[in-house]
Amino acid sequence: MTVVEFDPPERFVLGTVGPAGQRTFFLQASDGTRRVQVALEKLHAQVLAERIGELLDQVAGREATIAAAAAAADNAPLDTPISEDFRVSALALSWDDDRHVVLIEAHDHDPDEIDELDPTQEHSTLRAWLPPAQARAFARRCETVVRAGRPPCPFCGGPVDESGHICPRANGYKR
Repeated sequence: MTVVEFDPPERFVLGTVGPAGQRTFFLQASDGTRRVQVALEKLHAQVLAERIGELLDQVAGREATIAAAAAAADNAPLDTPISEDFRVSALALSWDDDRHVVLIEAHDHDPDEIDELDPTQEHSTLRAWLPPAQARAFARRCETVVRAGRPPCPFCGGPVDESGHICPRANGYKR
């Protein structure tokens, strides 16, 4: 099993490659000497942002981390070249109470279903420990990146492409 750890990363950001509706989401972690880039689903990014916000509200205090996140915001594009080290299958989020940091793990497998009988199967994991301000800034960026896609249809909530979409609530008429 390959585990890449950043404690803490200099940069931990979410970004996309491609046009709206065809975007690939990437999570980048770097520390100056190395960079790991993993692909993940839009839903992964959305849920991760929500859970980080909830976690920080409970353990670190909402007001303090929101103010600090503004100073820690990273709005720069993804570092290039962009290549997928692995595709995320499962994410884990936890709070280290001793160190007061958020731990984010991205796995290319389900950690609960590792086949211990097959030693030839290689798995990868990315681990990053983030201070609360950096974690809050990361969550805000995730929310912004997720919202930057195709606008939702006002009738059905489905994504609307530039050419419109067939809306089920409008009896199949194009919107």
